[in-house]
Amino acid sequence: MSKAGAPDFFYREAQRLGYLARSAFKLLQIQKQYKLIKPGSSVLDLGCAPGAWLQVACQSLGPLKNGGSVVGIDIKKVKVPSRHCDARVQTVSADVMNMPKKQVRALSPQQKGFSVILSDMCPSVSGIPTKDGALSTELGMQAVDLAVGQASSAHSAEDIHREGQLDGSDSGLADGSVLQQGGHLIIKLLESEDVQELSKICKPLFRKASWLRPKATRSSSREIYLICQGFKYSR
Repeated sequence: MSKAGAPDFFYREAQRLGYLARSAFKLLQIQKQYKLIKPGSSVLDLGCAPGAWLQVACQSLGPLKNGGSVVGIDIKKVKVPSRHCDARVQTVSADVMNMPKKQVRALSPQQKGFSVILSDMCPSVSGIPTKDGALSTELGMQAVDLAVGQASSAHSAEDIHREGQLDGSDSGLADGSVLQQGGHLIIKLLESEDVQELSKICKPLFRKASWLRPKATRSSSREIYLICQGFKYSR
């Protein structure tokens, strides 16, 4: 199939399978390759509108008896999709970047943080590549800061361990973090020179950090995903 036909294919498949957007196939590919969401995972979906990633995340948890949870946050009010979602999914209408981290953590099971954080957020594009790239990187940096705290200040994992204080006796979280030890972070970005700086910050903090351009990405898009596996904070 030609590149020109690919968007039509994924759009039709999304409609056929009951997904709210073709972006579902991006997370489906990420999940197939990396298997980040497992039965019992607690998932935070940043910028969850229109809800396609909520659908895939819930599916990835397996049957309801397996447990787990999915929390979606978006400035827009997002209704939990009726297809591919169950009682484990909830949505919150808020500007997550202006929410206190403790308030975000409070949405996780037992307030112990999330094992997977997905950021499909994207700034309003202006059409100016350098400007859009910088805005995208800034948004990505905010997602990193929400997930792992001092990482946004380019601290190493060792710095976070040395300077971080635990929020609770059994939380397993560094101060100011929402991601659990060993947790995973996925960030959507727009390709630019700036994204390499974000990669340099994330690599010391995670067991592995790699790039992926999903097949469902439109040929005209500069979207790329930073896949961060295994947050290395430990007591």
